[in-house]
This record gives sequence, structure tokens and C-alpha cells, in this order.
Amino acid sequence: MICKMGLTADHVEMDFLDGRQGWKSSGDGKSAKPISLDGAPLSHICLNDYGIGNNIMIRNSILQSLRIVILSTKISLLIPFGPLAVLVHLFTGHHGWVFFLSLVGIIPFAERLGYATEQLAFFTGPTVGGLLNATFGNATELIISIHALKTGMIRVVQQSLLGSILSNMLLVLGCAFFSGGIVFSNKEQVFNKAAASVDSSLLLMAVMGLLFPAVLHFTHTELHFGKSELALSRFSSCIMLMAYAAYLFFQLRSQSNPYEPISDGETKEESLDDDDEEVESPDISKQEAIVWLFIFTLWISFLSEYLVNAIEGASVAMKIPIAFISVILLPIVGNAAEHASAIIFAMKDKLDISLGVAIGSSTQISMFGIPFCVVVGWIMGRPMDLNFQLFETATLFMTVLVVAFMLQEGTSNYFKGLMLILSYVIVAASFFVHVDPVAGDGE
Repeated sequence: MICKMGLTADHVEMDFLDGRQGWKSSGDGKSAKPISLDGAPLSHICLNDYGIGNNIMIRNSILQSLRIVILSTKISLLIPFGPLAVLVHLFTGHHGWVFFLSLVGIIPFAERLGYATEQLAFFTGPTVGGLLNATFGNATELIISIHALKTGMIRVVQQSLLGSILSNMLLVLGCAFFSGGIVFSNKEQVFNKAAASVDSSLLLMAVMGLLFPAVLHFTHTELHFGKSELALSRFSSCIMLMAYAAYLFFQLRSQSNPYEPISDGETKEESLDDDDEEVESPDISKQEAIVWLFIFTLWISFLSEYLVNAIEGASVAMKIPIAFISVILLPIVGNAAEHASAIIFAMKDKLDISLGVAIGSSTQISMFGIPFCVVVGWIMGRPMDLNFQLFETATLFMTVLVVAFMLQEGTSNYFKGLMLILSYVIVAASFFVHVDPVAGDGE
């Protein structure tokens, strides 16, 4: 902002314009000197003798931040659906409408949560920024899972987390490959194959953690029926959390940037020129990004409670299986931020970042989100385990194999993206006709 002031000995007249320079009184009432904002709090600039400038600057800073974060995007038109869901719940109690309105109402906040995370990433660097993107990108799913776990809806927790992995690996990555391939149809886009193989290996390890409890259950080979399966799940969850912690250490300490872009025949001079042309700067300050992250997370948590409580009623009202709602509908909403980010970066030929968003998010859910919910359920006294049932585990296993084969060449095109999207359509259709064999969620 620029703060233009007509200065007298006892009065400062201010006008706010866009810019990055301000004017500060020298104190003699005759002159003023320019100062650079450089991220400094606006409340420290343009103060007059009566302190009125401080309040004006704070108010304008809040309005400016609100305009940038909320009013600058068309998806904010969906924000009223959230309060409308609360009103429908209070006055009608119709579960179908409450679920639908809550689902739609969460979408803009999930997308804006991703935006605030991207703004914060400007101040943290690429590696930490990528981890922040994955973490807050999965915040919606984790919040929904914790609420479902509190009410004893264990199958909803398992299926929504599984659906998040499937959605990221097939739908999000597929749309990124497809959109990037359409924009750059004259060439094959490339990405860091080594980094992708690390995430693929972790996903296979997660499949192994989910596979053994399921096989133990369905082969009836437990040492202590009903207990060994749960004990194995809790032990495996602790091991998976340790592996994820080692993975974070590997990313943050062993490598400067695990998703360093691969140059496709460009010289260093050309790359430097491109970087100079595409330098991006944050739209909001670091403090504003943190505040918005807190606000969005709080509101998503609030709406998630209405969403979870309406799932069973909505399943009956809309005649849609709970498995389809949990595995397909909830993750699509929760992955709104990843979906938008992955497509945008792919269309800018930054496929490594798209891969980090989609596969990195799947890795975090499988190696952190699922084990974390098992441990939280252990603390709550809920028998949350890694037995996701045979159908769900087989679906995850096949998905990881398909994506691993897609990534092994280190290249992408629109046809690979189309195959991943169509694979997700098959998965969605399968869960629409799937009957959950578990009698009750809380058992």
C-alpha cells in the first residue's frame, strides 16, 4: 500500500492506494520520508499525533485481506451453503439436505485452505511448503475422520481415508496429467522419477500394513480371535508413523528439494530467464496466512460435525450407499485444494509440484493419517484397526500398482491422465454397487 499524507504539525491526512511504499512523517511537520513496507505490520506506519492512523491502517489491512482471500474468487459464492446447512438442521432436521448443503459448504473453505497454505509456503521454502500443502490439504479429511471416530463410525473413517488416497492417486493425478498433456500436446512432460519412486515405495508399504490384518481376519488364522487383528493394527500403525517420521527427516535434511524440476533440454541460462519471468510473490503476509488457516480449519471442523451426523440419514434419504458417500463424495470435497493446485501447476509445466501434491498427499494419508486415526481411536477406546475389509484393500492394492507403473518412466501425457481418470470411474461404479459386509460402524 502507499500512504499519501498531507502533513501539518498536528494533523495527518491519509489516502490508501496499491503499492509497496509508504510515507512517514519526520516529526517537524514540514517533510516526510518514504519507507518500504517489506512485510512490516501496517499498524506501524502512518501514525499521527492522535493515533487515528493506527486504527485506519488496521481496518484497511483487514478489508484488503478479506478482499484478496474471500472476494477475489468465484468459488466463494458457495460459502452461504454452510450457514444454510445449519439453518436447515435447526428448523427441519432433513438429513439429506443437511448433508448436501454441508458438503457443498465445505468446498470453498477446503479450496481457500489450500490457497492460504500456498501463501504461507512463500515464507517457508519449497520443501517445507510442499509438506504444508500436503498437511493442510488433508486437514479436511482428518477433521471429518476425527468427528466420525468420536461418534463410533469406524467404517466411515476407514472408507473416507481410503477414498482420499484413491481420489488423489487416480482423479487428481489423472486430471493433472490430462490437463498438462492437453496444454503441452507437442511434447511429453517429465518429472523427477527418483522422488516419485520413493513415494510409490511408501504407498506399497502402507498397502502391506493394511493387507496383513485383512488377510488374518478373512483366513481366520488369528492367534486370539478378535484381539490379534487389533493388536497387529496398533503395532503396525506405530511402525508406519515411525517410517513417516523418517521420511520427513529424509526430505527435510537429506535433500534440499525432493521435487526439484527436471529440465527438458533447456540450458541453465534459459532456466534462469524463465525463473525471472515467473517470479511470484505472496498476496498476503505470513501473519495473515496463519490467521486465515486457523479460521478456515475451525469452520471446516464446525461443518464436518453436521456432515458426519447426517451421513446415515442422507444415505437413506438419497438412496446412496454409505460406502459410496464415504469413499467417493467426501474425498472429492476434501481434495478440492489438491485438485485445483495439481491442475494449475501441470498446466504451467510444473509437473513435479503436481506430483508432489497428489502423490505426496496420498503418502501422507496412508503413512500418517490412517495410523494416526488408529492411535487416536486407541486413546478414545474405539477399536479402529487396519482391517479395511477385503474389497477395499484389493482396490487400494490395484490402484497403487497402476499408478506405480504409470510413474516408472518419468514422463506423462494426456492419454496416461485419461487412463487414470477412467480407472477412478470404474472404482466409483464399484463402490456404488458395493454392500459393506460390516454390520455396524461402532462394533
